[in-house]
Amino acid sequence: MTQQIILVFGASFGLLAVVFGAFGAHALKKVLTEEQLKSFETGVKYQMYHALVLLFTGSYFNSPAPLIGWCFIIGIMLFSFSIYGLVLSDTRGKKMKFLGPITPLGGLFLIIGWVMLLVEFL
Repeated sequence: MTQQIILVFGASFGLLAVVFGAFGAHALKKVLTEEQLKSFETGVKYQMYHALVLLFTGSYFNSPAPLIGWCFIIGIMLFSFSIYGLVLSDTRGKKMKFLGPITPLGGLFLIIGWVMLLVEFL
């Protein structure tokens, strides 16, 4: 059951990365500054990379996948989605600054997921 949840998150995050990427490239390109667009694209790239890793871990592993998978899921939500919130709120002149410290926390979860994956391979 947990493997199925990880796979569903992986597929959902992959789908959303494509949707957000298209949204950024077309609709937001007219609204965002070059720096904001670059930040938004960073969120999309990291979301897609880690969606693929979720699909891999959910398909490949039995025992460690839940913990590794949850690190990546939490990391994506905190890292990529905080970037989206920061960028989009900044366009309205009401930047949600409280999201700033959440981004590196999400990055930390992504790093932990990668370390756990490395340890599993070793």
